[in-house]
Amino acid sequence: MSSHISQLAGQTAIYGLSSIVGRLLNYLLIPLYTRIFLTSQYGVVVEMYSYVAFLIVILTYGMETALFRFYQTEKDKRNTVFGTTVVSVFTSSIVFIALVMIFSNDLAALLRYPQHSEYVIWFGIIIGFDAIAAIPFAKLRAENRPMRFATIKLINIGVNIGLNLFFLLLCPWLINNSSESVIKLVSVVYSPDIGVGYVFISNLIASIITLALLLPEIFKTKILVSAALLRRMLIYALPLLVAGIAGVANEALDKLMLKYILPEDIAMSHVGIYGACFKIAVIMAIFIQAFRFAAEPFFFSHSEKKEAPQLYAIVMKYFVFACLFIFLGIMLYMDIVQHFIGKEYREGLGVVPILLMAKMFLGIYFNVSIWYKITGQTHFGAIFTIIGAIITVSLNLWLIPIYGYFGSAWAQLACYFSMTVACLLFGQKYFFIPYPWKKITLMIGLALLVYFISVFLDIANPFLRYFIHAILLFVFIFFVVISDKSFTTDTKNIISKIFKAKRKE
Repeated sequence: MSSHISQLAGQTAIYGLSSIVGRLLNYLLIPLYTRIFLTSQYGVVVEMYSYVAFLIVILTYGMETALFRFYQTEKDKRNTVFGTTVVSVFTSSIVFIALVMIFSNDLAALLRYPQHSEYVIWFGIIIGFDAIAAIPFAKLRAENRPMRFATIKLINIGVNIGLNLFFLLLCPWLINNSSESVIKLVSVVYSPDIGVGYVFISNLIASIITLALLLPEIFKTKILVSAALLRRMLIYALPLLVAGIAGVANEALDKLMLKYILPEDIAMSHVGIYGACFKIAVIMAIFIQAFRFAAEPFFFSHSEKKEAPQLYAIVMKYFVFACLFIFLGIMLYMDIVQHFIGKEYREGLGVVPILLMAKMFLGIYFNVSIWYKITGQTHFGAIFTIIGAIITVSLNLWLIPIYGYFGSAWAQLACYFSMTVACLLFGQKYFFIPYPWKKITLMIGLALLVYFISVFLDIANPFLRYFIHAILLFVFIFFVVISDKSFTTDTKNIISKIFKAKRKE
């Protein structure tokens, strides 16, 4: 059993290389954005990427997960599974890009950016290309090729970051500190009037390069298409699409609702502040994403084994422990972490612990939701996520006028907690998994107790504060480990697997 956990931990580490290193590098752009852009300008970035989150889900319409499922159930027809998936998503994405280009002016006016229809065109191409790229990326995951996956992801991130630094730092510096000849040369590719648009241009170029790198994964496979298979895949995937849309609503709709509920003179500024503080919770999101990349194919590959329920239960325990460690690592050292955003944005730091706990319950929901994916009852995913979306919308409508973005943070926590409870109650009837909830509840309670003690102590001396907080973090780890003997054995196996095992493509 521990060898399976070690395998999952090792693949989580490799998938996490692209997510963790990449997101941390992207994370370093937040200090840049929050220091060169006004809060209202950064609000534009937050808003546009909220729309992207919705549209990526729509354009992939659950076909990534469908590919995993049918890769397992149709092992002798994998070329047909992949070919059908990629042709379907490619066709819908190209149609989407064409429609966006045709109606770009109308869409820009609808979004209150009538002078920037180019934003709409750029994002149309980004979204379309990223949707197409999602399928060969899913194929790499299904074939347990995390190194290839991570390499291309890191190239994407490196290009994006490099271009951001080029356009937002280097070009302005050259314009202000160079000779006339250099200024003329720089002016060929740079205009100060574009401003925030360079964030989007950098992403566009990175998406184009990423898709180009993935083309060999598409063309080296014999593309076979089956209308009958597509119909079966869509029946499986469409409930996931509904769940995905509702899920993105839970994750991104609050930023859009802030824009349209708050007074127009402060709305975009508050969207920017909330979006920047939201980014501080990115480490939890990075871990969950890395875990999901490795866990989804892992769960499916072990679904028919007798020990699967016990294995899933153990995975949950370690997952929650890791999330709580991240929670405490951020909150106990918030006075250091806060410097990643500009001073104008730090008034919103109070939402960070709420958002971190919300992210953790989102991760727990992902774990407990495996039952309906394995049993093929994906309509339950749609139901649970729609319930979450209703909670998100209702609480945001109620709380934003009263508490602003704090209301949005509490709404997100309530949403993911409710989804987890609902999914668990139904799931145990269809696919029983002996989750150690008593142990998990005690871990969560202990982590919250440690956090509140750190807040209560409020030590002025920074060195003494860091020392005491390190002790508090050690106390949490110590009590969790000594209360469960399996932690010691499994942890040794996991560390050995991550650092010593040689991975094969």
